[in-house]
Amino acid sequence: MTLRTPVKFRSKLPDVGTTIFTVIGQLSAQHNAINLSQGAPNFPCDPQLVAGVTRAMQDNHNQYAPMTGLHALKERIVQKISDLYHTDYDVDNEILITASASEGLYSAISGLVHPGDEVIYFEPSFDSYAPIVRLQGATPVAIKLTVPDFAVNWDEVRAAITPRTRMIIINTPHNPSGQVFSRADLEQLAAITRNTDIVILSDEVYEHVVFDGEPHHGMATHPQLAERSVIISSFGKTYHVTGWRVGYCVAPAELMEEICKVHQFLMFSADTPMQYAFADHMRDPQSWLSLSAFYQRKRDLLHTLLAESPFRLLPSAGSFFMLADYSHFSEENDSEMVKRLITDYGVATIPLSAFYTDGTDNKLIRLSFAKDEATLRAGAQALCRVKPR
Repeated sequence: MTLRTPVKFRSKLPDVGTTIFTVIGQLSAQHNAINLSQGAPNFPCDPQLVAGVTRAMQDNHNQYAPMTGLHALKERIVQKISDLYHTDYDVDNEILITASASEGLYSAISGLVHPGDEVIYFEPSFDSYAPIVRLQGATPVAIKLTVPDFAVNWDEVRAAITPRTRMIIINTPHNPSGQVFSRADLEQLAAITRNTDIVILSDEVYEHVVFDGEPHHGMATHPQLAERSVIISSFGKTYHVTGWRVGYCVAPAELMEEICKVHQFLMFSADTPMQYAFADHMRDPQSWLSLSAFYQRKRDLLHTLLAESPFRLLPSAGSFFMLADYSHFSEENDSEMVKRLITDYGVATIPLSAFYTDGTDNKLIRLSFAKDEATLRAGAQALCRVKPR
């Protein structure tokens, strides 16, 4: 029996209800579908990480960590960013360990965006950006990436900027398209924001998953952008432990001060034993330097396995994802296609329309290759059996 409340209330997100992600999850469970939908690895993490968490718990590191995070872990992050991107952050004032990258996104937007502000972001997009902006009484301004290359039209960005523009949200490598920013993109963004008070919020959770020998063009690689950027990253994505919910953000001290004001009342501090384990694990740079090659092998395997499928695969330059085009053999909308793949072929994917606020349907579905080889082979075998409709 459902408990009914007599309380009258007004929803802050009245249009947020059951999403296609929930529908797909339920349908997938019902049909025991092969999971190529979720961007979470189904293979184990390094056993040394688990041992590190266990050791920290046994050593009684089970109480609150410092509000901004374990100092040793922040030192490792500062060193990594300096080595990779040649920007130096102050360990005491410019690094924050967060309870997931999502909490970092929320704290940054909540701390820096005010009622009446406008925040530009790019669709298709990770689904939390716009709702978080709306919760601040601000207006999310969506700009669609070009299809099929999923690039930013910088002229559209220039046209969208108003005196109320407070923030531009970037995501590179990009979920769901798998595309990445180039050096030219950084130069365009720097030119657009020069001599403004616009903050860049850069979601870089896949920073170590960039393919084909290309570098990651994050905000910390560009001195002018680093000065106005809040950069979000994720231990969960880097170390195959998405359920541990630990991330971090870096930003100039003045911006970080406002972010920390929200963080201290939202979480106060991230999980302590995990921080000890990550600090120890980060002693070895190969723990992140090897990640691109690891996931490129998975990308290439899935691409090869799908060569005989009816789908046309779009290039994936980074992240855990690739997009598959079916427009040449079916007129179904992408949600219908995804449901048919589950019910008729036993494989779960994600419709790209789920990443647009207006449900734009480009007849593309998202595949995740953050899976073990058996899952990739089984999922590809199912997709190769798909018949036109």
